[in-house]
Amino acid sequence: MSISRRITYNVIFSSITKVLSTAMALVGIGLITRHLGPDGFGLYATALAFLPFFGALGDWGLPQTTAMQIAKPKANEKKIVANMIGLRIFISIAILIIAPLFVPLLPYPYELKIAIIIVAASYLLSSLYQILIGMFQKRLLMDQVTGAELVGKIIQVGLIFLGVYYKWNFYLIVGTLFINMLLNFSFVFLLSRKFLKFKPAFDFKYWKHILRQSIPLGMATALTFVYFRSNTILLSILRPPEDVGIFGAAQKVIENISFFPAMIVGLTMPLFSYYLVKDKAKFEFLVNKNYKIFFILTIPLLIGGLLLSDKMINLIAGPGFSESILVLQIGLFTLALIFFGTLFMNIMIAAQLQKLIFWALLVCAIFSVSSNLYFIPQFPDNAYLVPAIISVITELLVVSLTGYFIWKKLDFFPRIEKLFQILLAGALMGTAIYFLREWNFFILVLIGAVIYGVGLLVFRIISKKEILALIKKPT
Repeated sequence: MSISRRITYNVIFSSITKVLSTAMALVGIGLITRHLGPDGFGLYATALAFLPFFGALGDWGLPQTTAMQIAKPKANEKKIVANMIGLRIFISIAILIIAPLFVPLLPYPYELKIAIIIVAASYLLSSLYQILIGMFQKRLLMDQVTGAELVGKIIQVGLIFLGVYYKWNFYLIVGTLFINMLLNFSFVFLLSRKFLKFKPAFDFKYWKHILRQSIPLGMATALTFVYFRSNTILLSILRPPEDVGIFGAAQKVIENISFFPAMIVGLTMPLFSYYLVKDKAKFEFLVNKNYKIFFILTIPLLIGGLLLSDKMINLIAGPGFSESILVLQIGLFTLALIFFGTLFMNIMIAAQLQKLIFWALLVCAIFSVSSNLYFIPQFPDNAYLVPAIISVITELLVVSLTGYFIWKKLDFFPRIEKLFQILLAGALMGTAIYFLREWNFFILVLIGAVIYGVGLLVFRIISKKEILALIKKPT
């Protein structure tokens, strides 16, 4: 299979499996919310918020650095992967030792503290799994990774279903996360043995060399956690579990969809780096097409999401989470902005402006944490709305700062063509959903997708040539 066809296949297969994994994750959330209720789900959401916390603490930029190192010509892949796994084990064990020491100091009930320890153990498997992904990226075999993730998610949701049916306790429900991570790691590890057999290596001199390159990326990852994910932890410290459950039910929907912009930009990121040096006009063309596609995706997401948010929450979380509807509506604006923030940050990475990304994210992280700490106690009756609103403002700040740096350093800012036609297609879709809003949720989604898709074709908003241009290998 040719490189371009392999890329296209990976895009289609990975997109389908990611969508299915997201759907399964939302099914799992629905089962858990109904089983645990707002208070119990608040504890569950708090425990799971520590997975990205441990991830940020132990990331150190190693997954990205692994992918970049093994992609180099004549790279000693076995040495790189073996040492990255060794370094990951070292860092993960350190976190597993530290976690039981600081968790008892948190102002949480005993059962939540135990759940956080379970999450810390899950992190060890997740961290090793992330390192192995670079080998599949190099060989354009991400379809195998996303397929393994889907199988793991299906098994986890199956276990959650059994847990709900047999009325498992809180610990066992949280334990399904550990099982999911164990399955993901096991599947990917076994698949990786087909093209590379290795064992962990502990070359401390090499570790030092790698860390010099990876730490700046790791700091950016940590700051991203602080401004985007830490709000659940802050809310759990300042407010009772019920507030966390109301916020978490909507936040989980946003989190499970937020992978999509990174996946799309990841396909064109190598082309950004290549053409920024070789052909500035081509670079600007590709960025503009990405920019346009993100508008095409976010307009129906916003319009349809706002109109169907009540049905989404009732379907996913149940009638006990009606307060989460407004949280989700606010969160949809955060999700839309994430698309453009992801695009702008990847443009800056292609232009080797990582230091400016760090300062932008630092400003956003300070704003997010300080705002949540100040405003959450000021609104005790609906504190769950505060982190949702602050997330929108923070993400807008990310887009504004990165957009400014792109304009200042590259003398360029993305342009959107046919915006009126995109808005018109979205308006037609929204009008149909509004007048048919009493219909079944899935039928409304299908009707909306068909109307919007027809609008894209009738108004000639996007062509096959534009899509191929985004994934075509540079020559």
